[in-house]
Amino acid sequence: MASIKIERLNHAFQEEISVILMREIKDEDIKFVTITGVETSSDLSYAKVYYTVLNRERQKETAEALQKASPFIRSKLAERVEVRHTPELKFLYDNSIEYGEHIEKMIEEIKEKEK
Repeated sequence: MASIKIERLNHAFQEEISVILMREIKDEDIKFVTITGVETSSDLSYAKVYYTVLNRERQKETAEALQKASPFIRSKLAERVEVRHTPELKFLYDNSIEYGEHIEKMIEEIKEKEK
């Protein structure tokens, strides 16, 4: 389990990255990205940033745009969150929403079969 300090940093990183994406990134491929969570390593060297996109068809372009913008986002994050070392950001698509929809659909199918 992550320490309280890491949990606070994860939350701060998630909020700040969301603001940076919304206000400071000009790339159109990143406009409709939602940051769903951040997991920072215990030594603060890496942070996994989980995201979803509104338009699933543009998922590949969004992933590439986020990787290109990663150094800029990291530098802005360093200015806003006080840590000795700002972690390297790794953007990962969060498929938990699709997984939840899949499970919900399966439950509905089971209910229909029982009727």
